Amino acid sequence: MKLQFAMDTLSTEAALELAAAAAPHVDILELGTPLIKSAGLSAITAIKKAHPDKVVFADLKTMDAGELEADIAFTAGADLVTVLGSAGDSTIAGAVKAAKKHGKGVVVDLIGVSDKAQRAKEVVALGAEFVEMHAGLDEQAEEGFTFATLLEDGKASGVPFSVAGGINSSTIASVQESGAQVAVAGGAIYGAPDVGAAAAELRAAIV
Repeated sequence: MKLQFAMDTLSTEAALELAAAAAPHVDILELGTPLIKSAGLSAITAIKKAHPDKVVFADLKTMDAGELEADIAFTAGADLVTVLGSAGDSTIAGAVKAAKKHGKGVVVDLIGVSDKAQRAKEVVALGAEFVEMHAGLDEQAEEGFTFATLLEDGKASGVPFSVAGGINSSTIASVQESGAQVAVAGGAIYGAPDVGAAAAELRAAIV
């Protein structure tokens, strides 16, 4: 299982600092949606230039204009981009078309999708590399949220998936046991006093 670091910061400088500390221990560097909205596509280029050996994941959360948005992110240096699972099939297919042109990949983020397992099957059939079983920061704060539901949805989908939302050193083992290809950690790394040590701890928990 690969480890993805979601950098939910607002400046390229902060992202570069976080990436430098965590890079030795992670496989995928994710530029969070707020970072891309705040700093722009140049942040993608900066991270890829600093870490050409890492997979750079641009969390666009595209809802429309799939081919166009994916194309500009791939041109900026992204290896993977996200499209929302609630988007229309044509939007996802458009992003996949751009990915094929660049030799890159599309990940479909299932945040807010009620039947994640079913939609996962549909979007992988459209050409997505994998899906992200994702509970956003707002959903995690809601009463009744359980992390186990994401893992159950992933297993039920029968397709390649990642898990994002509340992953830390106490939950990452269960993510691997669920069969996830990628564990996505954000706050557990960037919120730690020592970013590098936190990333190393999560890496060590992957067997």
